[in-house]
Amino acid sequence: MATLILFIEDDERIRTLLRLSLENDGYIVEEAGSGEEGLAVFERRPADVALVDLRLPGIDGFEVTRTLRAMSRVPIIVVSACGDSHDVVAGLEAGADDYVVKPVVAKVLSARIRALLRRTGAEDEPATVVRVGDLEIHRESNEVYRDGAPLPLTRTEFRMLCELAEHPGWVLSRNQLLKRIWDYDFFGDDRLVDTHIGRLRSKVERDPSHPELILTVRGAGYKLVDS
Repeated sequence: MATLILFIEDDERIRTLLRLSLENDGYIVEEAGSGEEGLAVFERRPADVALVDLRLPGIDGFEVTRTLRAMSRVPIIVVSACGDSHDVVAGLEAGADDYVVKPVVAKVLSARIRALLRRTGAEDEPATVVRVGDLEIHRESNEVYRDGAPLPLTRTEFRMLCELAEHPGWVLSRNQLLKRIWDYDFFGDDRLVDTHIGRLRSKVERDPSHPELILTVRGAGYKLVDS
């Protein structure tokens, strides 16, 4: 079955150009010109991937992203008019999995969508439970528990935790995490890793300001330790 993409963008010209390109790659594209319309479309017909412009009239893209994340684990790519760190980090912290900068290169956007879908499909692995510290990672159900209570991880956060848990005590560089989690060789960005590590710590660490599970190795990357 073809992948359904929801594209929330107020510029009709950009929507049309990218829709035609994505449809040429075999995707089905639903369009929305505002945040309110996009959320209504998603509620009516949940998409497999959501593309969200940040600068939308009415409900902006940050709030749309937060709302989509609250109701679903759908992979979200934010679309920003600039690569300013504030917008990028704010979009990721709102719950997005990735971002692209305008003007959008259609082939790069399509490649990022394919990478997200490959990563999502790779999560279907044999049943196993991994215990790290006071966490239980249930790979078969994509769930993480602490003291019997589920933690609300996104797909990307869950995949990152699994990647670190598969290599306990190993230092994984940002480039390694970009390749293993996002499948990016050439168009990744270190900010993706740092922002998602911060979000992951906020959910799995007892005290995120003093992490005991996911440690930073200065100049090298991150490692997970069984405290």
